[in-house]
Amino acid sequence: MIICRSAAELERMREAGRLVGDVLMELAAKVAPGVSTAELDELAERRIARAGGTPAFKGYHGYPATICASINDEVIHGIPSGRRVLAEGDILSIDVGAALDGYYGDSAITLPVGKVSEQAATLLRVTEEALYKAIERVRPGGRLSDIGCAVQSHVEAYGFSVVREFVGHGIGQRMHEEPQVPNYGEPGRGPRLAEGMVLAIEPMVNAGKPAVKVLGDGWTAVTRDKSLSAHFEHTVAVTAGVPWILTARTPDAHASAGDAGPASRVASREARGQTGVASSHGRVGVGSRER
Repeated sequence: MIICRSAAELERMREAGRLVGDVLMELAAKVAPGVSTAELDELAERRIARAGGTPAFKGYHGYPATICASINDEVIHGIPSGRRVLAEGDILSIDVGAALDGYYGDSAITLPVGKVSEQAATLLRVTEEALYKAIERVRPGGRLSDIGCAVQSHVEAYGFSVVREFVGHGIGQRMHEEPQVPNYGEPGRGPRLAEGMVLAIEPMVNAGKPAVKVLGDGWTAVTRDKSLSAHFEHTVAVTAGVPWILTARTPDAHASAGDAGPASRVASREARGQTGVASSHGRVGVGSRER
């Protein structure tokens, strides 16, 4: 059953989403060569706890960490480790989920570590663009498959491919709710979108072929052809007006003016990407994975 949330519930989900966005901004500011993914995980767990929240992933079906940290050919569900140290030229996907006052937020970004290849930079740009093109389809009366079609058509135009084995999902008082939200398919199919629905939309895009496999740890999904993979995600509510990005990120104190580090790049992309959707401060229009 697909649940439509009340206005009061969406406000509570925005608080959970704001926490997730803030955590991602803080983690992005720490991404650099020489940093381990375990350090990022520890920071995220402390930050979520300080806000009175609970990590959504830790303990979920036995997952052992607070964040998912996936490097290069790792698609999703990379387990943080002190042995996984970032190197110049890597790309790093960070997925964060948190519960706050009974409601969940879920969001992901993929970041360059230092200077990356032209292919990697294009993959990150196109995958993030695909996320916002999908969000533009989140309108009452639209069809669920319009979201996946928007992702697939955009990324395939650049010669990239969409992962089939993992999809987005509904979210609310549980981490994963109905419906599943694929990143592919024909438009005009599936349930009609209705005001109050909340979806975690998350393109997972490979530079090579779409096939993936799960490693022996039971969690880490990698591309079969060892090509790079990128992952971006937002929790988005269907409203009578423009889509409301509940996990929208704000720079605030996380990056100083003129800072060219990952955090400032995330904030800059967020501001550009929100054209036609609700801003991080409210519903004001501005310029699944099943774990």
